[in-house]
Amino acid sequence: MLNLLRKDFIALKSSLGVVFLYLAVFSIAFMKIDSSIQLVGIYTAFATLSLGTMIDIKKNNHNFLVTLPISRKNIVQAKYVTAIIYTLFGVLASYGIHSLVKLAVPQLNKPDYSVMDILVPVGILLILTSIYMPLFYTLSKKGTGIINVIFLIILIALAQPTAIFMNMMNDQGFSSDQTLFLIPIGILLFFIASYYLTVNLFTRKDL
Repeated sequence: MLNLLRKDFIALKSSLGVVFLYLAVFSIAFMKIDSSIQLVGIYTAFATLSLGTMIDIKKNNHNFLVTLPISRKNIVQAKYVTAIIYTLFGVLASYGIHSLVKLAVPQLNKPDYSVMDILVPVGILLILTSIYMPLFYTLSKKGTGIINVIFLIILIALAQPTAIFMNMMNDQGFSSDQTLFLIPIGILLFFIASYYLTVNLFTRKDL
């Protein structure tokens, strides 16, 4: 498991410049938008995940890994853990940048950030990952490019709903609606179900 995680980060090491470029470009592009802290985190994390899967496809990593004494379940498990790490990196990096901008450029009138500004993009990314992973492991080399284009469109379309949702959260508060407590549980269950579905699909797949 640890070696599989290490493999992913070694593979991504040569593209770290691209990851930080994503972070810089998205930060500049969205900084003046009210929901910029969420969008920068979501876009950066998911772009990093897409980059990692494209590296797997380009280097035929899965074809090699299945020849080793490693279960396919562990391969999928490592990829989901990696996705969580990418999620935390993107969201926390966005939080750090916005906190610095708030201090350095007060003219932008950035609001005080709360724990919800971290939890909401994490939840959205877990949902996106839960949809993306089964598709990636099912279509793999034949359809990864198409999947990435579709998810790019989804991410673009996600900007406005994210802003609306955050405005609702700020107006109503997290504790004012008990149904909101069920959302993290639902997201977590969806993520777990996605993992088991992906394991099942990848186990049956011929490489």
